[in-house]
This record gives sequence, C-alpha cells and structure tokens, in this order.
Amino acid sequence: MTEPGTQQIQAMPDGDAEVSLVVRLQWEDVAALGQDAARLAARFKRPVSLDEAAGHRLRIRAAAAHTKTVTQERAQPAVASTTVSPLPAARSPQEQARQAIEKINGGVGHETA
Repeated sequence: MTEPGTQQIQAMPDGDAEVSLVVRLQWEDVAALGQDAARLAARFKRPVSLDEAAGHRLRIRAAAAHTKTVTQERAQPAVASTTVSPLPAARSPQEQARQAIEKINGGVGHETA
C-alpha cells in the first residue's frame, strides 16, 4: 500500500483531515478535474490545484449523498413493530409477562400456581 514511515492521514488546523493516496485516472478524468479547478479558481479568484478540485468534488458528492439519505429517511413512515399485543391492565405484571412469553413461544406455556 504505502511506504513504511509515510504519513497517510494528517489532522489539519481547520479541523479537516488530509489523506494521502495515489489514484490512477484516465486522461479524460484528469481533464475534468482540470476544468473543475479552473471553475473554482475563477470563483475563488485564486489558483486551485487538482488536489483541491478533487477534494471539493468529493465534499459535494458526500453532502449530496447525505442529503439524499436524510430525505429518504424522512419520507419513510415510522413503522411500529410489536410482536406482543397490549394486555389488559387488570392482569398482574407477572401474568402479562407469562402470556407474552407464551405468545412468543407459540402458545406453549406451563401453568404456574
């Protein structure tokens, strides 16, 4: 993977982390990163490296994936799964527990005195 003694991850002063890695890309992907870097440089009014453009693209994709996940979780209704139906309150807690255990075990229970 990497040479022994090389640092793969580093904490940055702004709270981010820097991960060092080597990626093999096709020239078309390198060109797309170059275009992203040019767009970011125009927006930020400063030079932008391919590393920074790649990091920016990853952050945007991660944020979009997070937003999609949160939206899907909110769209799904909460389902309450109950394997034991509520028992009348007139029964003692021990009786309710015994009946719940019998229901879970398929109705096979032992009578207790």
